[in-house]
Parts: sequence; C-alpha cells; structure tokens
Amino acid sequence: MVTGLGVVMKFGLLVIALLLLIPSAVLWVECFAALLPNRRAEQRSKARPTIAVLVPAHNEALGIAPVLKQLLAQLTPTDRLIVIADNCSDDTATIARSVGATVIERQDSERRGKGYALDYGLQFLAAAPPDVVIVVDADCLVQTGTLDQIAEAAFMSGRPTQAVYLMEQPAQPRPKDAVSALAFLVKNWVRPQGLHTLGFPGILTGTGMAFPWSVIRSVSLASGNIVEDMQLSMDLAIAGYPTLFCPETNVIGLLPQQEQAAKSQRTRWEHGHLQTIRSQVPTLLKAAIQQRRLDLLAIALDLSIPPLSLLVMLWVAFTALIGLAGLLTGFWLPTGILLLAGLMIFTAVLAAWLKYGRTNLPAATLLAAPFYILWKIPLYFAYLIKPQTRWVRTSRDPADLSKP
Repeated sequence: MVTGLGVVMKFGLLVIALLLLIPSAVLWVECFAALLPNRRAEQRSKARPTIAVLVPAHNEALGIAPVLKQLLAQLTPTDRLIVIADNCSDDTATIARSVGATVIERQDSERRGKGYALDYGLQFLAAAPPDVVIVVDADCLVQTGTLDQIAEAAFMSGRPTQAVYLMEQPAQPRPKDAVSALAFLVKNWVRPQGLHTLGFPGILTGTGMAFPWSVIRSVSLASGNIVEDMQLSMDLAIAGYPTLFCPETNVIGLLPQQEQAAKSQRTRWEHGHLQTIRSQVPTLLKAAIQQRRLDLLAIALDLSIPPLSLLVMLWVAFTALIGLAGLLTGFWLPTGILLLAGLMIFTAVLAAWLKYGRTNLPAATLLAAPFYILWKIPLYFAYLIKPQTRWVRTSRDPADLSKP
C-alpha cells in the first residue's frame, strides 16, 4: 500500500512538473524565434482599401482629443473616424465632434462594455460598409503609417490583423511600472513576433486591430466579456480567420499613474486572461484535432502561457515543494524538469529584454521583478475567491501627443 501511494505521489509530482514545463518551453521558443530575421513582408495592394476607424469611448473627455487628432492625420477624405460615446456622462461626445470625428451616442445601463459599443458602431457602418474596420481604444496613440499598414494587411490577407501594442510608463514611474511595461512588451511584441517568424498566427490584443468588413460581420461582438479581444481571436481563428501580426507598426497606451487604477486594470486583464485559458484552450485543442489545423494548436499553446508573473510564482512555489519532496523520496526527476523550466523562463525574458527592451527599460527593471510579483499576489488570490467577470473602465491619464 505504501509503495502504491509512493508511485502515485511520484507520478503526480512528474505531471505537475511537465505541466509547468509546457508553457515555459512555448515561451522560450517564441522569444528565441523573435530573435530571428523577420519574415518577408506581405504583398502590397495596388489600391488603398477604404477605412473606418471605430473608437469606443466611455467618459474619455480628459484625453481623447489628441488621440483623435493623430488618427485623423492618417486618414483620407474617403475614410471615416467614428467615436462611439458609450454611456458617457462627461463631454466626450462634444470634444470628439469639435475635433472632426463622427460621433454616435449610446445609452444602455444594463449592457455595458466595449463589445456592446463596437457592435453599435458596426450597425452604424452597415448602411455603407468600408473595406476595413479598425478598432483603436480612446487612450491610445497610433504611430504614423500604422493605420495604412494594418488596413492593407487585413485587406490583402482577408484576416484580422494586429498592430504592435505596447505600454509606456506614467510620468512618475514606480519600479513595478517598468516591470509591467516589460511584461507587456514580451506578451504583445516579442511572443507575437516569434509566432509570426515561425509562420503561425497571433492573438488580438484589444486595440490597433484591423478587420475586413466581411470577417468582422461574421461574428457577434455584443457581449460584456472583460477581455473581448481574446475571445474574438478564438472565435475567428476557429472559423478560419486566424490573426495576422503586423510587426512594423506601433500603438502606444499609458500605464495608469494612480495605484488603484493600475490595480483595476491589471485585475481585469489578468482575470480575463485566466478565464480565457480555462475556457478556450480545450476548445482550441478540440478544434485543432477536428479540423487538423496546426495553427489552432499553436494558438492553444500560446494561450496556455499564463501571465508572466503568475508563471514565475507557480514555478517558485512548485520548485520549492517538489524539491522538498525530492529530499524526502530521492525522486529528483520532477525537480530537474522544473529547473529546466526555470532556466527557460529566465533566458526567454532576458533574450526578449536584450533585443527589444533594453533601449527604454534599464537593467534595473529585471531586478525589480520580485517586487512586482509580490504586488500581484493579492490579485491572483482574488481570482480564486471572486474572479472579476464584469467590465470596469480604468481611470485614464491625459494622452501625450508628443509620443510617436
């Protein structure tokens, strides 16, 4: 009986180690693939597609004007810029109109969230649809040329297209802001770049997204999903429209200055991410088998990587526990697997920082990582007790038009 229990325990320890090795290995492959030369650019179209930019906005009066001005500067007379003033109680609509955007207003206290706002915007466009619809958040600055590039890529490929979406630190950054910016860089630039280099699709990240009209109208956006972009990625990929990553682009958001706003933002993102992992990875794996599609398997593996800080937390906790078990049982294989996983995580992040992050993020950023992880421990405990399921707007800081 004792021997039987010992075998079961060893098997359980081995399974845990392998489960942590899988996302660590996928992270390593993606980050090191991102060090390779870029794939050849997509074929360019002869005629520029018509564009409609949708900007969902809820009480964005503080910073929406510079965002819209930068967007308008990239549009032609045949393009449209539509702001969806969603359940606003401030001057968002008035300011947007004064800048030159078309504004549609929506009031629905029950159905709140970005998905509902975007669905309302698509209904408005249906009477005279564009070739390509682009979604940009009301707090993001879009680098010159980005709209043209993602619109053309979406139009030529017939697939949703994602720009590089990064976060800048606030005016008075704290050490954890730099770590947060690095984690964002790894997730939204380095990993998608690696997948792109390997010939695999990526995942939509919420802003700087371009869709052929026929594709975006093939799915329903009207939901209060707190990470509607990730869900949309999965739905479209399974339907045969995996996301194309467009590396030569740039959309910049700003990490919140206020502590509570930063906590609220991270809670919504990461609780939504974990919920999507739990619900969508099995769905993607099933679809990959049924449709015999390697790209869906790649998306499932990419999605299985938890938020970087959580992955490190799990690795530290289980390495300590399984190492202790190794001392008691003499069974060291799971410990060795976890040490390999830890080496993969560390070298992947280091390689990503060396090529993509060290210009703007000093080496001290890596040293501040443990404090950032400690800051996020309550966030993950909150997920276990009461995960956030409703969309909550993050308080904004004013946009800085001096950024590229």
